[in-house]
Amino acid sequence: MASNSAMSNGKEAAKVNGEPVLKRARDGLHELLRSHKEPRNKVTVVLGAQWGDEGKGKVVDLLAMDADIVCRCQGGNNAGHTVVVDSVEYDFHLLPSGVLNKKALSFIGNGVVIHLPGLFDEAEKNLQKGKGLQGWEERLKISDRAHIVFNFHQAVDGIQEQQRQQQGGKNLGTTKKGIGPAYSSKAARNGLRICDLVSDFPVFEEKFRVLAEHFLTMYPTLNLDVEGELAQLKSYVVRLRPLVTDGVYFMHQALTGPSKKILVEGANAALLDIDFGTYPFVTSSNCTVGGVCTGLGVPPCHVGRVYGVVKAYTTRVGVGAFPTEQDNVTGELLQSRGREVGVTTGRKRRCGWLDLILVRYAHMVNGFSAIALTKLDILDTLEEIKVGIMYKVDGEVLPSFPANMDVLTRVKVDYKTLPGWCCSTEGVRSMEDLPPQARDYVHFIEDFLQVPGRARGSSQPEYHRYSTLKGLQRVYQLSF
Repeated sequence: MASNSAMSNGKEAAKVNGEPVLKRARDGLHELLRSHKEPRNKVTVVLGAQWGDEGKGKVVDLLAMDADIVCRCQGGNNAGHTVVVDSVEYDFHLLPSGVLNKKALSFIGNGVVIHLPGLFDEAEKNLQKGKGLQGWEERLKISDRAHIVFNFHQAVDGIQEQQRQQQGGKNLGTTKKGIGPAYSSKAARNGLRICDLVSDFPVFEEKFRVLAEHFLTMYPTLNLDVEGELAQLKSYVVRLRPLVTDGVYFMHQALTGPSKKILVEGANAALLDIDFGTYPFVTSSNCTVGGVCTGLGVPPCHVGRVYGVVKAYTTRVGVGAFPTEQDNVTGELLQSRGREVGVTTGRKRRCGWLDLILVRYAHMVNGFSAIALTKLDILDTLEEIKVGIMYKVDGEVLPSFPANMDVLTRVKVDYKTLPGWCCSTEGVRSMEDLPPQARDYVHFIEDFLQVPGRARGSSQPEYHRYSTLKGLQRVYQLSF
C-alpha cells in the first residue's frame, strides 16, 4: 500500500490541472517557437575570399550608397582601399568607406584596434583632397570597447620582424602598424580601450605607464617617448569623446529598431584570418564571418547575406605559401595590368592564377550567399587562362585545404585550362554583354563553388559612385 501510495503521489506531483508537466512544457516550447519572429534588421556582410586586395572597397562603396549604417568589425590600419568620388581619390585604412555617404552613420566596432594618430591623420589627409569627407565627425561612432594601438605597439612590431629575420631568416611581412602587439595586449588583458581614455585620464595614464614599462622590460632597445605619447593622447580626448558610444547598445538599437540597411565591410580576407588563414602568415584578427559577431556585438541570427569578393586571379602581399603563384611573364603581366601595389605598404603583390581550392575553403568557413568576381578585365589579353582545381602532395590528392604550411609549400596544383576572350571587357555592365568565353569563365567558377556569382572588371573608379544600386544588382546580383 505504501508503495502504491507513493506511486499515486508521484503521479499527482507530475500533473498540473490534470495535464502532465512534461506535455505542458513541450506545448509551451512549441508555442514559443511558433511565435518567434525573424529579426527585423539583418546585417549585410562583404568579405574578402582570398588573401586580400580583392576589390572589397569597390563593392562596399556601391552598397554603402544605399546604406543607413556602415560598420567595421575587425583589424586596424594595416589594410586599406582606395575610393574615387568625383575624380578625387580617397585612401581609407581605419575609417569605414561609408563615411563618404553623408546620409549614413559609420561605426568602428569593438573588434577593431585603433591607432588614434593614424585615425585623425587619415581624416585630415582625405579632407585636403576633396569635399567628400566634410562633416565626418558628425557621422562616425566608435565603440567604447575598442582597444587602442599605441606608438610603442608599432615600434615593437618592427623589432619583432627584425628578430624573426635574424633568428629564422624569414619574417611574417607585417605592415609594422602595431596590430599584432595590440591584439597581444588585448589577449594578455593588459591592453587599454577607448573607454579608458575618455573616462578618467589620470587612471588611464597610470595604466599606460605600466603597459609601456611592460614592453620596455621585454624589449630593452625599445625607444619610448612616454611623456610625448601621453600628451598626444590627452590632446585627442575632447575631440574623441563625442564620437564614442556604447557599441553593444548602438548595434542593438540598430538591429531591433525601425527598418535599417546595415552594411559590414570586412578587413583583410579569409586566408589571413588568425584561426582559418595560412598561419602564421596571417593577420591578428578574425576577418571571416565570425568576426562580425564578436567584433560588433551582433547576434548570429542578425547576420543576413554574406558576399565573398573574389579577384579573377590570385594575389598575395609579403611572404607565405602561394600554390598558384606565377613567378614568370604571366605573373608580371597580371601585376602590371592589375596595378597590383599595396595601398598601405606600397609593396608589389605576388600574382598567380585563380585558386578555386582556396576560394572553396573560404566558402566553407563563411557560407557565402554569392560571390562578386572582380578585375575580370585584367585577363582580357590572355589567349588561355588557367584555374587551380586540385591540390596534390606526393601524387596524392588532398581532400581539403591543408592547415600545415609546410604541406602547403609542397602542393602541386592541377589546373583547368580555359580559352581567353582576347577583347576588352572594361565597359561591360552585365553578364549578357560579356564575351562567351568570359561568361564561361564565370560559370565555371560558379559551378565549382556552387555559389552564384557575377563579374565586373576594374574599369574607371568613378563608375563606383555614379552607379545606382539597381545597376549594382544587375552586375553582382547583390542586395540588402
